[in-house]
Parts: sequence; structure tokens; C-alpha cells
Amino acid sequence: MSAITTTDLNGILPLIARGKVRDIYEVDAQTLLFVATDRISAYDVIMENGIPQKGQLLTQLSEFWFEFLKPYVKTHLIETDDIFKSLPKELSEDKYRSQLEGRSLLVRKYKLVPLEVIVRGFITGSAWKEYKTSGTVHGVKAPEGLQESQEFPTPIFTPSTKAEQGEHDENISVEKAEEIVGKELCDKIGKLAVELYSRAKEYAAGRGIIIADTKFEFGVTEEGELVLVDEVLTPDSSRFWNASTYAIGKGQDSYDKQFLRDWLTSNGLNGKDGVSMTEDIAQRSREKYIEAYEALTGKKWA
Repeated sequence: MSAITTTDLNGILPLIARGKVRDIYEVDAQTLLFVATDRISAYDVIMENGIPQKGQLLTQLSEFWFEFLKPYVKTHLIETDDIFKSLPKELSEDKYRSQLEGRSLLVRKYKLVPLEVIVRGFITGSAWKEYKTSGTVHGVKAPEGLQESQEFPTPIFTPSTKAEQGEHDENISVEKAEEIVGKELCDKIGKLAVELYSRAKEYAAGRGIIIADTKFEFGVTEEGELVLVDEVLTPDSSRFWNASTYAIGKGQDSYDKQFLRDWLTSNGLNGKDGVSMTEDIAQRSREKYIEAYEALTGKKWA
């Protein structure tokens, strides 16, 4: 089983962006094709090799969450039983279908809100690092005496800048986010993001997974309605912990990229270009993605 780390549609649809994971094509003036490759990045660096089926796992988990959250927020997903019916017929050929099937989403194009909308339910990662140094999270005073991986009294909205590929997102205060997008829109985003996170967190808890934090992205319609876009509640955009082994005061068993990050750090490779994962790391990472998918959706991964 080989990983698909890049796609090539031979100009049938114009490629408008290659992200850390997604290749984005324009179908028409209102429609995009999101293709999740098997690329994986850590510390803002893309690995040289990928994780087989990762893109399909991310896509199908995002589809699950888009459906779950549909009663509470408009989404950019165009629902269809067969995306190939909406694409140029040439893309049904095997050489293209093999690149697209199971890992592609048709989505509507919206004006993007230029923020990474992070919601944290537990203190970990960069928030824990900042808290240990200054007692703050994104510049805001946090309760005293928190331990690593402890749950916050209530989930908090902690935005960051949306960096270009290869650059680092920067944690910012809510006040700074208000300067970027305006107070009214920032308030709406923060309130909605916390609601969506809370609903997902409650659902996942019943499936044995703690969603410690997650990153949402939003677009906005011409009428000003918020739209949930990009991927949603995947191991790439969230920290998923195993509830059965959870204990405060330490790092947690994780279903996300922390497994890869730990390997990079222990080998002195974090932040370095040109790194390839070992076959063992790639396979074990794949197994983590599958575990999370199966636990959350209740479906067996084929």
C-alpha cells in the first residue's frame, strides 16, 4: 500500500493551492475540490514520505463531523453521493480516480476569516508551555495551580494568526483577534467555536476519546453568516486523548500528530527539512488514525 503525497490532474482542473496536506483545485467560480493527500507535517515541516490512506481517513472523519455539526452551523460541504458526477468526465479515468476517490470533498467557496480558531478544553501544548512561564494562556491570566493536561473550568477560545505555509502560526490574544477581524465578528466566532467544540467533546467522551483542543476555520457568506470550512475535528486539527489512560500532571496517550512530534524530538529532527519517517513510525501513526476514526464514527475501517 503506497502513500499518495501529491496529486496531478494534468491541468483538467486548475490547481490553486497546495497546503501541508490538501491539494485544492477550482471546479468553477463557486466550487472547489479539496483533495487530502497522505502528506503529514509536524513543527510546520512536511515529511518526505506520507502515511498510506491518511487522506482518506481525514476526509471521511471530516465528513462525519460536518454531518454531526450540521444542525448548529452552516458548512462549506456540498453533499453528493458521487463527486465524479460533478467533475469533468476525464477525471473518472482510473489514473485520476485513484488519486481522488475517498479523499476528496466538493466545497463551496467563501471569503475566509483570517484566524486559526482554536478552542482549548484542557491545558497542554503551547498553552501549557506559556502557562508554566507566565501563568497566562494566550496572554490572559489563567487559574493558579493548574497541572499539565488538566481540564479548564470552561473551554476557552484562543485564536492564532493564519500563517503562510512554512511559517509558524502565532498565538494571539482575543483583543488582537478583534483588531484583525473586528469585535462583533470575533465575538460571534468565539461563541460558536466553543459551542461546536463542547458538543463534539461531549460526543467523543461517550466514545472513549477526550478532545483536548481543536482548531476550526470559518468562512463568511455575503450576508455575514459564519460557515465552517476546511477540515474539522480530525487528528491533524485536534488533540485526541485516550480517556482510559488519562491522568492529569503529565502528557497523554494521543491519537494525533503528537506521536510523530515525540519521535522527531527524541531524534533531534524537529523543525528540520528533508526528514523521512521510518516505516515503523509511519505504520504506527496510521494505526493511531484508524483507531480514532473507528472509535468516533463507530465504523470499521476497511
